[in-house]
This record gives sequence, C-alpha cells and structure tokens, in this order.
Amino acid sequence: MKAIELEKAYNPKDFEDRIYELWMANKCFKPMSDNPNATAEQLKAASYTVVIPPPNVTGVLHMGHGLNNTLQDIVVRYHRMKGDNTLWLTGTDHAGIATQNVVERQLKKEGLSRNDLGREKFLERTWKVKEDHHNIIVKQQKKLGNSTDWDRERFTYDEGLSKAVRDVFVTLYERGLMYKGQRLVNWCPRCGTALADDEVDHEDTNGAMYHLFYEYADGSGKIEVATTRPETFFGDTAVAVNPSDERYKNIVGKMLKLPLTGKEIPIIADDYVDKEFGTGMVKITPAHDPNDWEVGQRHNLEVINLLTPDGRLNENVPEKYRGLKPEEARKLVIQDLTEAGLFKGEEKMVHSVGHCYRCKTVVEPYLSAQWFVKMKPMADKALKAWKDGQIVFYPRKWENTYSHWLENIRDWCVSRQIWWGHRIPAWYCENCGETIVRREDPCECPKCKSKKLKQDPDVLDTWFSSWLWPFSTLGWPEKTPDMEKFFPTSALVTAYDIIFFWVSRMIMASLEFTGQVPFKDIYIHGLVRDKQGRKMSKSLGNGIDPLEMIDLYGADAVKFTLGYLAAQGQDILIDKESFKLGSRFCNKVWNASRYILGNLEGRTLVPVADSDLSELDKWIYACLNKAAKAEREALESYRYNDAASAIYEYFWNDFCDWYVEATKLSFRGEDEAEKDRQVSVLLNVLEESLRLLHPFVPFVTEEIYSKLPLAEIAANRSKAGAQSICLSDDYTGLLIGAKFPVPSAERESKDIVDRFESLKEFVRNIRALRVECGLDPAGKINVAVKVICGSPAEVLKEKVDIISLLAGLKSVEFAESKPAKSIGTVGTGFEAFILVDENVNTQQLAARFNKEIALEESTVQKITAKLGGKFAEHAPAEVVEQEKAKLEQAKNRIEKLKEYLTSL
Repeated sequence: MKAIELEKAYNPKDFEDRIYELWMANKCFKPMSDNPNATAEQLKAASYTVVIPPPNVTGVLHMGHGLNNTLQDIVVRYHRMKGDNTLWLTGTDHAGIATQNVVERQLKKEGLSRNDLGREKFLERTWKVKEDHHNIIVKQQKKLGNSTDWDRERFTYDEGLSKAVRDVFVTLYERGLMYKGQRLVNWCPRCGTALADDEVDHEDTNGAMYHLFYEYADGSGKIEVATTRPETFFGDTAVAVNPSDERYKNIVGKMLKLPLTGKEIPIIADDYVDKEFGTGMVKITPAHDPNDWEVGQRHNLEVINLLTPDGRLNENVPEKYRGLKPEEARKLVIQDLTEAGLFKGEEKMVHSVGHCYRCKTVVEPYLSAQWFVKMKPMADKALKAWKDGQIVFYPRKWENTYSHWLENIRDWCVSRQIWWGHRIPAWYCENCGETIVRREDPCECPKCKSKKLKQDPDVLDTWFSSWLWPFSTLGWPEKTPDMEKFFPTSALVTAYDIIFFWVSRMIMASLEFTGQVPFKDIYIHGLVRDKQGRKMSKSLGNGIDPLEMIDLYGADAVKFTLGYLAAQGQDILIDKESFKLGSRFCNKVWNASRYILGNLEGRTLVPVADSDLSELDKWIYACLNKAAKAEREALESYRYNDAASAIYEYFWNDFCDWYVEATKLSFRGEDEAEKDRQVSVLLNVLEESLRLLHPFVPFVTEEIYSKLPLAEIAANRSKAGAQSICLSDDYTGLLIGAKFPVPSAERESKDIVDRFESLKEFVRNIRALRVECGLDPAGKINVAVKVICGSPAEVLKEKVDIISLLAGLKSVEFAESKPAKSIGTVGTGFEAFILVDENVNTQQLAARFNKEIALEESTVQKITAKLGGKFAEHAPAEVVEQEKAKLEQAKNRIEKLKEYLTSL
C-alpha cells in the first residue's frame, strides 16, 4: 500500500473547526437511545448524564469556564466511548441581577434609566443582550470542543423552565414552605434589590469603632456605647446589657435620651450582650443589624427603618441628615455629637463588611417585605441523603462545607426588586387584600370575586431557577422520556465557590420535588489562579482568555494542559506558557503517527495473531493495558491529573521513546514479511493508543484516526466504513465508533514487564554514564555487562540488537567480573561497564574528572564552614537538613569521580 502523508507540522487550525462540524453533522453527541435503529440491547445500556453548570449570559467565558467545561468533556467522552447511553446537557443562565446591570449600564451611557423605558421595553432590550452574549458563549464552547447535545440546549428563562419555576413556587406555597414577611434583609442600594445571605461577599475593610455617650433621661449621668455605624443611632430603640452583669442590674428599665433627637429609649437586659466586651452596653438598632433585629423581636421593640431603597437616610432622621449617604451622614453626626459633648473618640480598625456579589456595593441591612423559602425541612432531607451515602463528594473534604452550611441554614430570601427574571406568581386583591398564588393567571379574587388584581412586581432570585436545573432541563414537571432515561443524572462537575449557591440547593430541590437526589457524584474542582496564586480578575489584569490560548496552541493543548494540572482538591496555577505542555504532547502524538503512517509505503498489512507477537510487542501491549486500566480507574473517581499522567507516560515514554524506536530494527532488516508484520502491529497499537488518548485530546486523535487504513487493520477492527473515534462501536448511527480500550488480563505479563524494565534501566544507565563522562552521545562505544543469573536482566543477552540501537553501542561483551580500564554503573540484576579503549580520549576524560572533583571539594568546604558557624544554630531545621544532604551528595560524587580516575 502507499504511505499516508500527514502534514509535516502539527497545525490544529487546519482541522479543529472541520472536525467539530463533522461531529455535529453526524450527531455524534446524541445519546445512543436517540438512534431510531438502536437495538434492544443498546437501549438497556446504562445512562451517564451530566448537566453543565450554565454560564451567565452576561459576558464571555473565562479560563475557569474553560477548566470546568474541559473536565466535563473528558469524562463525558470517556463514558460515550465506553458504551454508556451518554448525555451532556448544555444551556445558559439568565443571571437576573448581573444581566439587568449590563443593560442598565448601557442605558446610563444613553442618559436613560429602566423607568424611562418601562418594564416591557426594558425586557425587550434585555432579551437582545441575552441573545448576543448567548451566541458568543456557544461559539466559545464549540471552539473548546464541548461534546454537548446542542439539540437539548436549555435556558433558565425559557418557556419550559419558566413553567417548572412557577410550579415549584406554588407547590412550596401550598406546602407552607413559601411565605411573605417583613424582615431584615441584605439590601444592595446600587441594584435596588434584596440579596440572599450567600450573595453577600464579606471583605476586610478599614473602619473605626466610635465611642458615644447617651445621657440618662432624668439627668443623673450618662453611659458609653460603641458602634462602627454612628449614623444609625437614630434608629436605636433600646440599649442592652447582660442580665448577669452586676454592674448594671439596678439600671435596667431606666430611660436614656437619644442624642440629637427628642426621643427616649429604655435600657433592657438580654443574653446576647457580651459583658466582657467594651463597656458591656450595646445600642440596639433593630432595622439595621441582624443581631439587633433578633433582640428587638424578643423584646417587642419598635423597628425604625432609616434608609431609602437607594441607600440614603430617610424621613425618620432629623431633617438636616435626610438625603445623605451613610458615609456622608457619619461625618456630620460625629461633628454634631462632638459639639454636644457626646462623642468620646474613635479607634481605627479593620472589620468585615458585606458587599454585593455582583456590583461590589456595600450591602445594608434593610427592613423590607420579601418572599422567603423555609429551608430547614429541606436541609434536613439533604443532610440525610449525604449521611446515607446517596451523594459522594470528590474530594471528600467538601462534605464538611456542605454539612456545615445545611446545619446552620437560614430561610432563603427569593424575591428581587428587578425586572429581568421569573415574575413572582402572586397577585393581591385591591378590594379585600387577599394574596392569590396560582399556577395559572387568576381572573378574579377567590375570596370577594373582585377582578381588581395586581401582580407582585418582583422577580425570583436567579438561583431559584438554577436549583431546578438537573430535572427541569429534562422536562419536569412533565413525565418525559428524558426524565425517565436520564434522571437522576450521574455527576456534577463544578467549582467550590458555588457549593452554597447551587449544589446544596439542587439537592434540596430534587429531594423535595422528585424524591431523589439529582446526581450521585459531585466533583468539586479548584479555581484557576495565576502563578502567584492570585485569583484571575480584570482588576489585576492577570486573566487568560481561553480563546487566545486555543488560537495559539489549539483546543487539544488547552484541554490536555488543564486536565493534566487538575489535581483533586487543589487550585490550578497557570500562565500562558503553561499551555506549551499540552502543545508539546499533541506534537508528539502527531509526529509519532506521521512516522508510522509514512512507513506504510510498499507494505502489506497482515492479520497478527497473539502467537505472531514478539516479546517487544507483548511488552507494549502490557504497557497499553496498564495505561488503560489506570486511566479508567482515575476517571471513574475524577482524578483527572492521574489519568492524564498515565496516558502521557505511556504514549511519550513507553510507546514513542522505547517501542517505536526499538521497532526500527525490523525496518532496517531484509525480511519483508517481518516488515509487514511489524508495521501491522504498529498500526494496531497506534489505533488503540489514539482511542486511549481521545478523551483528553479529541481533535488531533480524530484527525489522525480518520487517516488510518481501518478497513485493513483486520486484527483489531471487525467493522469497516465511515469511522469516528469519539463514539463507542455500540453506537450504530451514521458513523461507526471506536470503543474505549478495555484492560485484559491476557495482556498482563509481569515477567515481560520486569525484563523490559531491566533493559530500559540498562540503556538509561549507559546514557547517564556517557553524560557523566562527557562522551559524544552520537559516538559508538564498547561496553561489557555482568548479568546475575536468573534475573530479569538476562534479557540483555537476548536483546543485544535492541540495547545496541538504543544505547548507541559498538559492541557488547558479557563478562563475569569488572574489566580493566572501565567505568561502571550498577542496575537491578546487572553491572555495566564502558570500556576505556581507543573510542575514549582518556586524557580529556581525566582532566574532566579532576576539574569536577575540584568543584565538588570547593562545595564541601563551603557547606562544612557554613554548618560549623551560626547558620546551624539560627536557620530552620529543614534548611539545615537540606544543607547536610547537599554535603553528603558532594562527598559521594567526589568518591565516585575518584573511582573513575582509578579505572582510567
């Protein structure tokens, strides 16, 4: 047959887009059960389902998305090739606050606000922004090579998911788990909406503790209180002390004058107060502090809200402070208190301040009527599911985060005062005040029959649709075929920063509405950081655009690098140079394949039975078997880096550096039948190796696979026709697939592996000794070998041609003792000696050894002096041990070099 030519240089731009179009055109990413010609046996195949964490439709994908999508794609491709009925379901999130912020910023540049447009026009504009960003995201995901079923793509605000959201809201209301109440919430003045507790990012901020005096109403004296927010004292309705504090037991019940106002407030006793902190007196502002709110509820205190929705002081403060922002009012309050003799002073401090997770504005505790979900009953079910082993975290350490949050859960504020999102399905009767919560829009009030109904203007928290994602995307609340086949899903792959927002809530929702956990496996990967360990961000300018890396190195290089570095429980530290790792590996795959396919010229491919395999062939199959087993075990437990390391070591070292090099002996001989046999085995091993690599480097393996003469590799393939490596051969669609390699006990051979490990050790030792002696690596040398009888090293006697080729030897003689004038090295079961003869310049070699001895002796002197001085007394113990190890290493090297000189 003729040689098959691959381009000389690996250039992923030549084929990646073309291959993705091929996969799409041939529906390679569809589940096997979608095929109308699927057999009964295929329909019984186990399902493997993953739902993608939906990216927000507010921007472009960053490297964190690149990592998350890559890890899902690897495991999905593996299961698809395994023969599982595989579905990777994709989609995007409407991202309520974030998307609305994008549109409002656009309007601000035009001198407009959302109120200028009105709700309907504003939503039209937001849908346009959604479409624009969605198209960008989809293009990026395809560029990365995501093997998602695009025909099943969903959106958290599409018609089907909107129906599910409404059904859940009403069901919760009917079960007494959804209620509306006047409570203290986290309020973002910039976004103009309430936030859930886990939507508040707490950051250390410079501030101060301000000390104020409150006078007794009867003029008998004054007390001291401290606060970080002096401008909120206008909302104080009490001062609290601890009931066990002997200092204050006689003043509980006395009245205080609230500074700068004509109001009086009582002194109360409550266990909340820490009597050891400060003066043991705490001002209570129920409307602006969560703890004070609880105290106020216990003592039935008045609740006075001081803020407007946009975060300014309102009509409940003296007129001169109205309309000011809190930080502006603070300065004026301190000035006025000082003039009144009621300000003692301030202490600078750093304290934790809540910020909006979207716009980073300081969040205010704010009294507001909001909708809440009672979380405790659902949290108890989610905790039980974890304790019963229905869900498993990888790595297990994240179980502590999960359980701690659920055990300390608070009710979830789900209403948002924005326009973009799922409108709350609640109506209020303007005639009798009845609240109506329905799955369908009501026409009249069920209580008084009035038709004057007004819908709640608020929308639901974005996460209220996201927590339904694993089952709403499959058609719930309808009993769809997809729900039956693919739910519960198999695995969730996500980052640790949304365990609270999303993971825990999905488990609660699924148990509440389907009675099942939404997935079994939860793989929590780390974050992508820069080489200094910093989180990537626009402000630091350290972000890496995955599309830029794909343009530079190709999608496979990006995917392999991220998979190789994704160690369980660790963040990934990368820079742009890091992706050269994946690029080099893809180049190795390309060049090795190019060499093998180029050797087909004039050859005839032949069936190769096990009895026709040489020991070298059996060794590489044992290596392939080991790698397949390691990759399978690693991917089944989401140890991506272990899987990548296994295939890297196998393909680069075992296959390319040893096996392919050793097979060159067959092509240098005159035996044409052996050449046909060897090239046939090479092709068989390459074909299976490409299948092994495919989940990590899908494009390059598909491109090479499409060039293989598969119809003629009779020993390894039983099907012919249009082939794709990305499918299992259980898939019987337009393309015939290629099953992921299955480890076989028949391929295991400890004796052969041990023999070849000994052969490799010999070659490595000789190469290392050549370097040590400064011998030309291209020059041929003579060696002698002493082999221990019965050891695996006896292979050296049988494979003289291979070791001569790989170690660059002129001759090999087997001896019983060390020859005169030789330099030796020791390995497992053998001693090997480079003969110092006419092929070696002894004077040059002696000069090299003496020079290196002098350098090592200088090192010994320096370290000895260092350890004898104050360094050993003051340096950390581990540093001292490192220096001692360097000293020992230098002494050993001097001894070895002197032995070499003696040998000369």
